[in-house]
Amino acid sequence: MHSKILHPISLLCLLALLTGCTPDFTAPGTAARSEPQLKHTSFISFDGTELSLRTWLPPAGMGGARAIFIAVHGFNDYSNFIKTGAEHFNTHHIAVYSYDQRGFGNTPERGKWSSTEAMALDLKILVRLMAQNYPDLPVFLLGHSMGGAVVITALAGENNPAVAGAILIAPAVWARSTMPFYQNGALWLVAHTIPWYKVTGETLDRRACSNDEALRELGRDPLVIKKTRFDTIYGLQGLMDEAYEAADSYSLKTLVLYGHHDQIIPREPVLNAFQRFAAESPGQKQLIIYENGYHMLLRDLQAEKVMQDIVAWINES
Repeated sequence: MHSKILHPISLLCLLALLTGCTPDFTAPGTAARSEPQLKHTSFISFDGTELSLRTWLPPAGMGGARAIFIAVHGFNDYSNFIKTGAEHFNTHHIAVYSYDQRGFGNTPERGKWSSTEAMALDLKILVRLMAQNYPDLPVFLLGHSMGGAVVITALAGENNPAVAGAILIAPAVWARSTMPFYQNGALWLVAHTIPWYKVTGETLDRRACSNDEALRELGRDPLVIKKTRFDTIYGLQGLMDEAYEAADSYSLKTLVLYGHHDQIIPREPVLNAFQRFAAESPGQKQLIIYENGYHMLLRDLQAEKVMQDIVAWINES
């Protein structure tokens, strides 16, 4: 006699059909409330959304700057991720601007995913605003993990704002095509049955950084998201898919940094994407792998070495 108890996966499929749940993403505004503009502690993006902005300037302010970094944070993080790095870069006459991406930090609808298109356009808008305000300074992008994926997606192809180069730290290019089928299927099911359910990464038992104090600070910081909606993870997966595919049409001068002990983004898709970046001239792309490095290289115990390598690369650009 056959059992009438449904297999768990079959049950989830049935629930998906019955409930009709879909990921609950945040839509951009229907119309801009004002033209994009750069403010002191925020910038207004294409649809009128105001995104928090942190600024670190060299001792002499913008008058002493010779370059600008736009820093783009990783998943569940926010603009303050670059604080220690920014202070180091300031001593080398680099001004640093870092913003909270939609759904993170101090932004509206915190904890909910928006879209790859909106996040990429936000970055383009900020690049254009910087170029308008400081036309004589080269602009570099520094993206960590999810932020690296946003940089790749935003700057791939043609008709992009002028950028001098990019630093991608452990870029999140872990696409579905590089994952086991059951992992993809499980994420789709939970995102379409219980999209609102929140999970933590504690059960994964993965280390993001070699610096225990930095990890404790993250745990204490109320703006770092600790519990994540399933549909937000699903949205991140879509971004990683697009960034991985966009590598074929990405030609920006780029420095990729990766930790040998990274337990968050696997090495293979990072190396694959890097190999597909354009290399039309010597030095157009460079890869550094840190033997003792983890995922959060700018917070690692060897962070100073990472910062020195970034500055050296800028000096050669």
